[in-house]
Amino acid sequence: MNFFEVLRFAVRGLTANKLRSALTTLGITIGVAAVILLVAVGNGASAAIAASIQGLGTNVVNVSPARGGGQGASARPLTVQDAHALVDPVGAPDVKAASPVVNTTATATYGQTSYDISTVAGTEPAYFTTTNRELAQGQLFTAEDVTAARKVVVLGPTTAESIFGAADAVGKNVLLNSIQFTVVGVLQAKGSTGLQNADDVAIAPISAVQNSLAGYGSLSQIAVQATSADAVSLAQSEITAILNARHGIRLGGTADYQIQNSEELLATRTSATETFTVLLAAVAAISLLVGGIGVTNIMLVTVTERIREIGIRKAIGAPRAAILGQFLAEATILSLFGGLLGVAIGLIGSEFTISGIKPVVVPSSILLAFAVSALIGLFFGSFPANRAAKLRPIDALRHE
Repeated sequence: MNFFEVLRFAVRGLTANKLRSALTTLGITIGVAAVILLVAVGNGASAAIAASIQGLGTNVVNVSPARGGGQGASARPLTVQDAHALVDPVGAPDVKAASPVVNTTATATYGQTSYDISTVAGTEPAYFTTTNRELAQGQLFTAEDVTAARKVVVLGPTTAESIFGAADAVGKNVLLNSIQFTVVGVLQAKGSTGLQNADDVAIAPISAVQNSLAGYGSLSQIAVQATSADAVSLAQSEITAILNARHGIRLGGTADYQIQNSEELLATRTSATETFTVLLAAVAAISLLVGGIGVTNIMLVTVTERIREIGIRKAIGAPRAAILGQFLAEATILSLFGGLLGVAIGLIGSEFTISGIKPVVVPSSILLAFAVSALIGLFFGSFPANRAAKLRPIDALRHE
């Protein structure tokens, strides 16, 4: 019996019970689709994070309070004065600008509309240049607004739309935690990483935010702009020297602040996202394994139902290899069909945005998932096929 005859018998066996064959492929389909889609989501999250961080610029350095508080009771908070001290042509010639930032949250109210803003940032005008934020409407607040602690605010596009809808937000008054602020500008869209929406933000003078919303605690961060991308390392060294002197950090002591540039931040978050992607793929792989076990169970049932047929075929001269090949072919065809269907579902699903993330399909995940589905058919179908091939004709014919 040649290959095509074995294949013909396998197809005939599968089509004899179409519903069972369809249900058998379901587990493989779900597993393959899950692998492709979850890996695509993880890859999309990495791409979104990379775009968001690179959007800050390659010459940006972030200074933030150290986790754990640095030197314990002697740890000092980051202050506005620390930020201003970093802009020193003599002590820090490679630092172009430094903006103190206080982050908080607030509930915005306008008429009957109430909206929870995820990030309200209090800062200074240089922050917009440092973080590459550009205006879509209106104007930015000024240094005079900071000095006078004027309650003016620049909104991200998501925030403006959520509060004012399609209406022009510029010039309108909005309550932030029941404190009235005047909207002076709306920023251009920057997009979401899936973990944080950079457009859901309100940016106001730091003096106004500290007076009315956040209080006068430690800064959330200091956004520092180096003179160029090549000067980032020098700028970091200069920042370290200035802050160590201001905070009394001795040589070899533990700093009460931490410094990260955009490349380091990207590497950290990319590493975390890659770990997340591996975990997602592992979960999806388990569903493939479950699908393989389903193939084994169904093929065992199929062999049991067709024992007399096997006995007749062996009695008239069908070799063991033909029986083995037929049932292996049936299991493999089921797995390949489920794999193809899973690939189609995974590719279709990746066209949709999931939890704010646009999935990015990885071609290698498609090839790997499809190849694994074929191997599952061979591996999990081998036991039932071998059992069928080993049946003695007389025992098979006597089976009731």
